[in-house]
Amino acid sequence: MDHVVETTGKTVDQAVEKALEELDISLTDALIEILDEGDKGGIFGFGRQPARVRVTDISGDEERCRERVRRRATLEDGRHEDVNDDDDDAGDDTEAWKMPAEERSLDAAENAALDYVEAILSGIGIHGRLESYIDEEGSLEIDISGNDCGVAIGRHGETLDAIQYLTNIVANRWMDDFLRVIVDVSGYRHRREQRLSRIANKTAERVLATGRESKLKPMTPAERRVIHMTLRDVEGISTYSEGADPRRYVVIAPSVGVEFIND
Repeated sequence: MDHVVETTGKTVDQAVEKALEELDISLTDALIEILDEGDKGGIFGFGRQPARVRVTDISGDEERCRERVRRRATLEDGRHEDVNDDDDDAGDDTEAWKMPAEERSLDAAENAALDYVEAILSGIGIHGRLESYIDEEGSLEIDISGNDCGVAIGRHGETLDAIQYLTNIVANRWMDDFLRVIVDVSGYRHRREQRLSRIANKTAERVLATGRESKLKPMTPAERRVIHMTLRDVEGISTYSEGADPRRYVVIAPSVGVEFIND
C-alpha cells in the first residue's frame, strides 16, 4: 500500500476523509498537507475548484513524520512555505518549523497542547475541564469534560477530529520525536469506537454462521475505518466499502474458501 496519497473534495475535510479511507488509517496516523483550499467559484458556484490535500501514513514511522512535517503547511502565523522533495535543505525547513531544540520536551508539548485546546474551547464558548496523561502506547491523551462540551464533538465527531488534528500540529512543534495526541470529549471517541466494534463483531459472527455477506448502514469515513480495523485480523472475514458519500457503507463478507458453521 502507498504511504502517500493526494485527493480532492468539495472541502478540505472531505478531501482528507477520502485520503484517510484510501490509506485505511485514522486521523492520528496521518500527516496532512493542504495543497489547495479550493475556490467557491463564481455565481451559482460555476467554476468552483476542489480542495486538494496530500496525506502521509505515519503510523509506526516517526522518521517519516519528521521528514515530511509541514510541507506546504499553514504555520501558526498564517505563513506558507513550499519544500521541494529534492532540496538538500529540506531537513532544515523541518527544524525551522520546530521550536528551538533546547525548549523541546514532552512537558512543553503537553502544556502547549492543553493551552491550545483551552483557547479553542474558550473561542467557541465552552468552559470545560481538561485532563491529560500519557497512555501505555506513549500517546498524549487529552479529555474534555463539562456540561456544555457537546459542541466540541460536532456532527459524527467532525469538530472533535479537527481539534485533534490541529492540536497534534501544535504539540509536535515542541517535540524531537513524533508525539501522537488524542483529544476526546467525556469519553465520546472511546464509546463510539466500542459501539462500532460491537456492531462489526456481531455482524461478522452472523456472516460466518450463514456464509452470506452483510451490508451495514451508511457511515462516515471515520466510522467505516473502525469497522475495517476491527475485523482486519478476523479469520474468514473480509470487508470493503461500496456506494458514494454520504450513503457509502461497509460490506462484511466471507473470505473465499472458508467453511461455514451453517450452510
